[in-house]
Amino acid sequence: MFVKRFLVGAAIAALLFPAGATALTFSTEPIDATKSVILVSGVFEPSESLSSFVSFAKGLGTRSGIVVFNSIGGNPSKAIELGRLIRALSLPTFQMRGMECSSACALAFMGGTVRFAETGSIGVHKTSFADTSAISVDDAVSYIQHQTAETISYMTEMGIDPSLLQLSLRYEKDDMRYLSKSEMQQYRVTTLGNVPPPPETEVSANTQPSASETAALPAYRIADDDPRFQIPLAKTGKIRVPKGKEFLRAGEDQKSEKLISLRNGDKVDILAIGDRWYLVRTKGKEGYVHHNWVKVDQFLSQPFDNRFIQIKSFDNFAEAAAYVRGSSLPVTAYLATNKWFAVALMRSLPPDEAAGLLKDLKEKGSVPDDAFMTVGNTYVKSVCCSN
Repeated sequence: MFVKRFLVGAAIAALLFPAGATALTFSTEPIDATKSVILVSGVFEPSESLSSFVSFAKGLGTRSGIVVFNSIGGNPSKAIELGRLIRALSLPTFQMRGMECSSACALAFMGGTVRFAETGSIGVHKTSFADTSAISVDDAVSYIQHQTAETISYMTEMGIDPSLLQLSLRYEKDDMRYLSKSEMQQYRVTTLGNVPPPPETEVSANTQPSASETAALPAYRIADDDPRFQIPLAKTGKIRVPKGKEFLRAGEDQKSEKLISLRNGDKVDILAIGDRWYLVRTKGKEGYVHHNWVKVDQFLSQPFDNRFIQIKSFDNFAEAAAYVRGSSLPVTAYLATNKWFAVALMRSLPPDEAAGLLKDLKEKGSVPDDAFMTVGNTYVKSVCCSN
């Protein structure tokens, strides 16, 4: 029986590969003639190579792989890297309560094309998103901003409700919040119901989600030729950061070498567009700047110093349009660079006015608690139903 054999294997693995292991390791355990577990154990370190994971996944032969975890977390960027690998390899993730998947490990779990987790098996807390040890205050602020942006981008890419981040930030590094069944469904951490699949169910890399499960995944179903949702090629822009300054970096990582200091208004030529970073030329140097900190000239035009109040985000146009039409506030839906739709107040405002209005709206209960103020650098254009 599939479930029984998996539980036995998971219990053995938990003993052989304790969650406190200091290095990330990968191993496989056959379940039956058609399925194998790929066990990810240990701590995610920034310098960790994930090439052996790819080798394990591709070396299963005729068996399909199911990724399970026994990890207390570690570096969130490395966990995100593994999550994207899991998605690229079309692997499902499957987490049992008898094993540990907490902190940054939760991010890796989110990469599964199909995700199942027992109640209380996924833990989140603040450390997964704000590791700022051994760096200056300015760099800590910048790191938190970048890490938060990277995490939100990744969550939306994987079909997770980004408001899960708000929940996780309520719990300090010495605490842990293990998600309930309803929370995992609410935040779309799981795509399968929170009960083990029956023995005859095929949970493999070839499993296709049902229509209801697909609805919880990112909506890359926008037609490529739909002119409403075409994103102009980013060619030029200006640095625009809430704190007023940023660094040109040698690589696509917030901890990469700082090449030169940049300030708001500095012009950049965009040479290449990565998933989250632009390769730019500025002041005679070439390097990388995160998407969030470049106001692209070819995108939405608003006063440079103004801020938006973002209320909700959706992975598909239909839901975003319905929310806008049903709102009592003057809102519109903006196409974002990740092809999601951000619902924000129609008009941007000077920072002090925007902050005051956001506070007032929250106190009145007119917007969700996780509504926030943003420079809106990733907003491409308004696409819907200004009311």
